[in-house]
Amino acid sequence: MDHGGNASKFNSKSNKSYKMERNRKVAIVTGGSSGLGLSIANKFIHNNIHTIIIGRNEEKLQKAKELLGKLCTTFNFDLAQLTLIPSLVEKIRDELGRIDILVNNAGIHLKKLLIEVTDQEFQQVINTNLMAVFCISREVSKVMLPQRSGNIIHISSMAARYGIPKIIAYTAAKSGVEGMTRAMAVELSPLGIRVNCIAPGFIVTEMSKGAMNNDPDRERKALSRTPLGKFGSSQDIADAAYFLVSDAAQYITGTILTVDGGNSIGF
Repeated sequence: MDHGGNASKFNSKSNKSYKMERNRKVAIVTGGSSGLGLSIANKFIHNNIHTIIIGRNEEKLQKAKELLGKLCTTFNFDLAQLTLIPSLVEKIRDELGRIDILVNNAGIHLKKLLIEVTDQEFQQVINTNLMAVFCISREVSKVMLPQRSGNIIHISSMAARYGIPKIIAYTAAKSGVEGMTRAMAVELSPLGIRVNCIAPGFIVTEMSKGAMNNDPDRERKALSRTPLGKFGSSQDIADAAYFLVSDAAQYITGTILTVDGGNSIGF
């Protein structure tokens, strides 16, 4: 991708193309091969942002790559391997030359009664959903700081707002993510890096459709307290993410943006 030594050989049209290539923003979307992450990656790419998607499933990554096209780069990586995250970020920086955006979307879920959750299970959820978010944000910040610019977006959950049964570890992790958003914003924003968080409400994905179809009472309850009267789409989250990294949001940092059709204020 780096044509530095041959730049003088380009004609005027190629020079323009070369400049555009060098100035194109680079984004990382963790968990970007499906669901919300895939929609966010697609939104970025359609706005000329070179987007790296990170995921654990090679088959899903390749399908996503086929969908997203040439502005997509894939990395097969398990973010639970915390000690390897610094070398991952270093590799991305070396290959792409810069990192402008990080979206921390990857996560795992555990639905289980509190009294049945083991220490190991709790720690596993915290490790992927909170520790990995901290670790990759720290490493990407090291790349963004010399640039004096950057955007970090964490993906939270309504679990950080409500008391929802059977997801104690997930709730703890997402609550930590929201607190970390504010702390990171205060520390990094004076240095040019904005940090924000999106808290999705009930969003239709393949995973949520299965859960709702198997629990009609839960579906009715969720809809009844959502003022807009419908569930959201992954595109709603993608639009919010793109807004937060755009110049239209240049005075917004440390914010938890709730995208839930009003569910959190419904009765």
